[in-house]
Amino acid sequence: MSTPVLQKQYAEKVAPALKEKLGYTNPHQIPRLEKIVVTSCMGKAPDRKVAVDDAVSEIAKITGQKPSITYSKKAVANFKLREGEALGARVTLRGARMWEFLHRFINVTAPNIRDFRGISPKGFDGRGNYAVGLPDQSIFPEIELDQIKRTIGFDIIFVTTAKTNDEGRALLTELGLPFRDVKKAETTEGAAA
Repeated sequence: MSTPVLQKQYAEKVAPALKEKLGYTNPHQIPRLEKIVVTSCMGKAPDRKVAVDDAVSEIAKITGQKPSITYSKKAVANFKLREGEALGARVTLRGARMWEFLHRFINVTAPNIRDFRGISPKGFDGRGNYAVGLPDQSIFPEIELDQIKRTIGFDIIFVTTAKTNDEGRALLTELGLPFRDVKKAETTEGAAA
């Protein structure tokens, strides 16, 4: 099996660039992508059981890996939720599948988002990990539009070994994640108003 394109790019270009940019002396200090987690929750759907099955099949098509089902930990009467009831689906991508998914996300999926001007840079958690929410599955090329039964939203979490948000942002930017320029976006919105 050949090495994914982005993995080669990380080893040959991204890691040396980050080492120079962040001033590291040890190659083990350079931040790297650990895993990508794709999750979906069907908590509000009235037919939750069928909705979870739909989410499982959609995530499997998108990632190429069978997701695990997540269950509720406690009962909540207001949400008509019982303990141990299926709520959503989650898949963790590592290795070659992770790099292939990231490559498809950067080059095919993200540009398919309606009115795309870049993804928000505000999704960092303080420890270099980044999360982005997608409103529906129609932007993924693996999904056939006429086969969609319901709109399913996704969260994609990029888990890195970076210690700070700046390191994580530098890593993901070097890998090619299209972040929106916040200053540019603010001046454009101000001019339009």
